[in-house]
Amino acid sequence: MSETVRMFVNGQAMRGGSLSDALDDAVFIGPAQTAPAYRFFSVRDEFPGLWPVPTGGRTVPGEIYELPYAMLRDRLLPREPEELELTVIELADGSGSLSMRMRESALTLGGVVDISDAGGWLGYRSSLAARLRGSSS
Repeated sequence: MSETVRMFVNGQAMRGGSLSDALDDAVFIGPAQTAPAYRFFSVRDEFPGLWPVPTGGRTVPGEIYELPYAMLRDRLLPREPEELELTVIELADGSGSLSMRMRESALTLGGVVDISDAGGWLGYRSSLAARLRGSSS
């Protein structure tokens, strides 16, 4: 019997993202939000990262999947950027889930921008696209 884990994703592994194929065989549980205990960052506008904070946190939208450990180990984690690491986070309903978060050393890298108030990764990407369209007119 294969043991499974819950994984919260909030960036490129969400449906339609560049890493979503790593979760093709996972069970989509549904949309979810973190507890309001995180700041959310864009790294070079390529992918996002969570960072836990004691105060001033926000909820971050994402998706929950149930997947076998082997899928996490063999398909998803090898494709995650080096600026992220696996952790356990708190969700808005008080439960916990595995998720990726920023490595502390990555917080001060160039191209890291706080997007906590952007409405999540999809909201941020949408606002970026709109700004790009506006600047090309």
